[in-house]
Amino acid sequence: MLTVLETSRLILRKPNVSDVDAAVAFFTSDRSAGVGGPLTEGKAWRALATEIGHWDMRGYGMWTVTRKGDDRALAMIGPWFPNDWPETEIGWMVWDPAVEGTGIATEAARAAIDHAYARLGWQTAVSYVGVGNTRSARLAEKLGAVLDPAAAMPEGKSCWVYRHPKPEEVK
Repeated sequence: MLTVLETSRLILRKPNVSDVDAAVAFFTSDRSAGVGGPLTEGKAWRALATEIGHWDMRGYGMWTVTRKGDDRALAMIGPWFPNDWPETEIGWMVWDPAVEGTGIATEAARAAIDHAYARLGWQTAVSYVGVGNTRSARLAEKLGAVLDPAAAMPEGKSCWVYRHPKPEEVK
């Protein structure tokens, strides 16, 4: 199990208990609307516990994204595949609004996509984007993903499904 990835500016690490304050702040805010929020404090705590548990059950999961030299949680990005998901997903949640527009989410998501294909052996990856979440849709498009109207959605969700190209297909 590879629990840490590094990029030129970032550390992507397995989430842990030290992320709880940042997770609760995000999940209880309006910023979390694209991922089912805002949540109560208790449900926000459980959302982080789910992310940590995904690692134990699957051997991989979304990483907490930090800047090198600073362990403050900025985002959560990476491979995600709950038992009832129709396809393997690269998901993202930018927790800290100050990092929007800095390229941090793009850099981390590219590393996560490369990892999913090269290390996890995925043959395909999608991102489920909440309808109307234009910032998330722009990130998917920046990563080379295209809308796939034929793709299945998670049960009970209405979303845009973006299909990612394999790393060797990216120009």
